[in-house]
Amino acid sequence: MFKSAFEIRKAYLDFFRLKGHAIIPSASLIPENDPTVLFTTAGMHPLVPYLMGEPHPMGNRLADAQKCLRTDDIDEVGDNRHLTFFEMLGNWSLGDYFKRESITWSFEFLTDKNWLAIDPTRLFVTVFEGDDAIPLDDESVEIWQAQFEVHGISAETGVAGKDEPAVNTTGSRIFAYGKKENWWGPPGETGPCGPDTEIFYDTKKGHDSKFGKICHPNCDCGRFIEIWNNVFMEYEKKGDGSFVALAQKNVDTGMGLERISAMLQGKASVFDTEIFRGVFDAIRVLTGYSYGDDPIHDRSFRIIADHVRASTFVIGDSHGVTPSNVGQGYIVRRLLRRAIREGRRLGIKDPFLVKISSVVIGEFRVSYDELETNRKKILDEISKEEEKFGKTLEKGERELEKMITKGDVTGKDAFILFSTYGFPLELTEEIIHERDGVIHHDVFEEEFKKHQDSSRSASARMFKGGLADHSEETTRLHTATHLLHRALKNVLGDTVSQKGSNITKERLRFDFSWPEKMTDEQKTAVEKMVNDSIQKNLPVRVEEMSVQEAKEKGAIGLFEEKYGDKVKVYTIGDDVVDFSTEICGGPHVKQTGELGSFKIVKEEAVASGIRRIKAVVTG
Repeated sequence: MFKSAFEIRKAYLDFFRLKGHAIIPSASLIPENDPTVLFTTAGMHPLVPYLMGEPHPMGNRLADAQKCLRTDDIDEVGDNRHLTFFEMLGNWSLGDYFKRESITWSFEFLTDKNWLAIDPTRLFVTVFEGDDAIPLDDESVEIWQAQFEVHGISAETGVAGKDEPAVNTTGSRIFAYGKKENWWGPPGETGPCGPDTEIFYDTKKGHDSKFGKICHPNCDCGRFIEIWNNVFMEYEKKGDGSFVALAQKNVDTGMGLERISAMLQGKASVFDTEIFRGVFDAIRVLTGYSYGDDPIHDRSFRIIADHVRASTFVIGDSHGVTPSNVGQGYIVRRLLRRAIREGRRLGIKDPFLVKISSVVIGEFRVSYDELETNRKKILDEISKEEEKFGKTLEKGERELEKMITKGDVTGKDAFILFSTYGFPLELTEEIIHERDGVIHHDVFEEEFKKHQDSSRSASARMFKGGLADHSEETTRLHTATHLLHRALKNVLGDTVSQKGSNITKERLRFDFSWPEKMTDEQKTAVEKMVNDSIQKNLPVRVEEMSVQEAKEKGAIGLFEEKYGDKVKVYTIGDDVVDFSTEICGGPHVKQTGELGSFKIVKEEAVASGIRRIKAVVTG
């Protein structure tokens, strides 16, 4: 019934609205106060504080379609399945319903004729098999058995590799696996965790015996496709390795929109769906080639489509990032430059990315209106980057060809290409690999260490579904960012606005709009103002209110995202005057005196018109 991505997204949100869920907007692609990742990489990522126990302004049943971006597979994009940008459909229970409702509703949405109407005989599920510390998740097994039996399907529990292979209507339907496959968290030594149950779709593709004699949901042969994951956070792992039951048990689910769309449309790849049709048509007009006619050309089509889509969403985000040589900005630059090179492969000599980005904006603006709002910024930044890189690419490729004709390209050669011509290492590697060559990194890394891409190590720390650090140190620094934000506005003027923040246990990092280097006098004034507020030991109060009420109260922050109709507003001040009033999800200290003292360690430029302060609190 519902097959296009737009229809599926709407149906999903409509379904969970009927089940009493508040529909919250997608949060920013740029994480707030999380040093572990460059981008929002999972649907639950922005909801970490609420999974930790903070009350959400919209209640304890939530659902959304979350924009996500993962960077560890950039080099793999071009095959028939990898994406950088994707949408994750999710629903959450924050201490409300648990396994029975979660499983029952998942099955209903997938199989009911009024919703996705998937043949229930095509569905298989996995559960946690248990170990010495935690027993088999027999509650989930029993719930699943009841769901299948409604459709006359025998639902035995099997263990992969030991029992009968999965078949259509008899034999094992529910498969039990260990913690590697069916357990979530904690990301560190301690914290919330629990079993999960995953739902798989049987493509009925023939089993390849090289992957084993028996086919099962987690078989690598490709017959089964995971389409939904329901995580049950019901335990806390202690420092001694023991597990205790959580007082607040949460449900966290996720279903990839692109993947479920391809499955419902009977497509072998997400790139074969209508999601990419408009972009592919635009590339066809530019090149004369059609998607699907040639595998080599198809690879270029996919890279261009994925990378321009991802860049459009990142630049157009409410915390939008522009191309640069560091961090998130470097990822945008890398994506756009890789897309430009693939356009050259297809014979496109003139600038073309703006045309592709315009198609993306046109197709997604209904669901994500920030793209239309920021259209000019998106297209201007992409145009500038394409013009700049066009010259770099031409010179760099010419020099690289000279190096190739002389023999192996060394790490030193790669460094020269980067330092002299601005030619990225990734492109040098890619071109050499196409010629069956290898880059020798040792010399390169030694010479490049002052310029080395910081984004690789950061993006490699993929968000594993773990919770952000809510320690005492980070909580204190989080409150300090509110004081800093207000002090900057007071000293520099109200045009200052936050452009991002990043907090670890050791320091805070705060990005803000300002056209020039701060003077020593300005930095001293800001530092003194923050410390005066700390010395006054001001109380920190929190209230929930409507967006309009928050605006009337003078709260600063981004009102259009994350929370929906209600927001949490943190006010720092005494009975005489409020020093800071800001929309935020928390957590914060109770009194500013808990911060000790505040010191600015560094103030520097990040991008055009964007400055960055690094600061610490002590005592």
